[in-house]
Amino acid sequence: MPSLYQLLFLILLFPASAICLAQAVDANNQSISIAIGAEPPDLNSMTSTDQSSIFILDHVMQGLLRFGKDGQLLGGVAERWTLNNEEAVFWLRKDALWSDGRAVTAHDFVYAWRTVVDPKTASQYAFILYPIKNAEAINQRGMLAEELGIVADSDFVLRVKLERPCAYFLSLMAFVTYYPMREDFHQTHSNQYAADAGKLLFNGPFILDKWVHGAELALVKNQFYWDREHVRLNRIEVPFITTDTSTTFNLFKDNKIAMAGLDVATISNALEHRLPIKKFNDGAVFYLEFNHRANRLTRNKNLRKAIQSVFNANELVNKVIGVPGNKPGESLFPQWLQGKSHSFRQEYPAQKVHFNIAKGKEYLALAKKELQLKKFPSLTLLSGDSPGASVQAEYFQQVLSRYLGLELKLDKQIFKQRLAKMTSGDFDLVAAGWGPDYNDPMTFADLFASWNENNRGRYSSEEYDQWVKVAQGSSDVDVRMSAFGKLQHILIENAVLIPQYERGYVYVQNAHLTGVVRRIFGGDPSYYYAYVE
Repeated sequence: MPSLYQLLFLILLFPASAICLAQAVDANNQSISIAIGAEPPDLNSMTSTDQSSIFILDHVMQGLLRFGKDGQLLGGVAERWTLNNEEAVFWLRKDALWSDGRAVTAHDFVYAWRTVVDPKTASQYAFILYPIKNAEAINQRGMLAEELGIVADSDFVLRVKLERPCAYFLSLMAFVTYYPMREDFHQTHSNQYAADAGKLLFNGPFILDKWVHGAELALVKNQFYWDREHVRLNRIEVPFITTDTSTTFNLFKDNKIAMAGLDVATISNALEHRLPIKKFNDGAVFYLEFNHRANRLTRNKNLRKAIQSVFNANELVNKVIGVPGNKPGESLFPQWLQGKSHSFRQEYPAQKVHFNIAKGKEYLALAKKELQLKKFPSLTLLSGDSPGASVQAEYFQQVLSRYLGLELKLDKQIFKQRLAKMTSGDFDLVAAGWGPDYNDPMTFADLFASWNENNRGRYSSEEYDQWVKVAQGSSDVDVRMSAFGKLQHILIENAVLIPQYERGYVYVQNAHLTGVVRRIFGGDPSYYYAYVE
């Protein structure tokens, strides 16, 4: 029997409801319990940027199109559509409803997309709407939002004028920033929209039934969802929010949660318990991003090249991370991206950066001279506070000290605060990552365009911007892939960032939970087709 002290510790660590009610799977009620790594900081689809929020939004909202079991594009709110170089037209299904029973209409998309590109919204994803006529002019040059190239021909017909041919436009329609928003509901809640479960409106397979900030969430099946007959789970409990893999693995072993990610220590434990281990590459790349602002030392190319020269991605992946499935980073463009006939990286191999301490010291001496320094002051690396993130940050700290004699201070922050510091530019280097938003190399390429708000270090290059616009403005595969090749070369040659690894997951899953879809695009994992046997 646990002591009084142990009981008090459990109560402080987890909410009472989590201790009493958490059960991994329940076949009778078609309910599961899971853990997430961070509380979603922004469930407003027009401004959301982070993985945790997008995971929830993917289950409670839906755009014109959606991703199926095998990653194929399927109809969402739209039941059919056409696309050419000038425009796209979408015919909306009349049984697509909001969670209060009212129809989702073309006007809801017009309102949402105009709001996204309005500079007053300050959406960091406004750029993803730039393929639409006048979107960039509205967002960057003061044109009125009403001039956006989108019109509701009727309640159920949406017409979109394109700024230029866009080979990947349909893939964008499944992305969170393209979700609809009903004007009356949004205006009623104003700045409080999405602050709590009761201040959200849903049109996806689930609704957010409970949200106790910092503690737990719960999703329940949306009875107004048009495809509800194919949604078999009735409830998804999220009673645990933690980044600690040992904690989540223990919760899994204790039958409290249905899935758990593994790291080096917990893989061994899983093998000892003869648990079947699953693997998945989620398509994301992780990298160290430099701050290129004028007041930062890392604006200096030779300093960046010095750091680039002494970083060893193979050592990081194999000796520090040590989790099967991760691949050493060589480029911002991951290996899975498709090129013309083969993978993009087969057709355009990334320029090799060789580990070279002597070369690194040469670059550092040049940087010191250019910056007119007698001694380098300390640099600051902004990182997450999870065990894995901490180990990686400490490894990088040791690398810079050992090979270049540079002092690196670590600024470890909780998820929400790290995002805030990244946005404000409060770092010299930041441990960053990017998961693809849609199925085209552009989802990575335009990250470092000068106009992209997700370009946290504010890298700015006319040459880089020019090649991004070439790839954006052409539907010719050869032209586009050649442009991406140029962009890859610029990023490596100028040490704009340091690729670390392409992420692979190893995880365990309850044997009775089936139909879970792991995917590169959209919220991952997806429980759309999941059920308990």
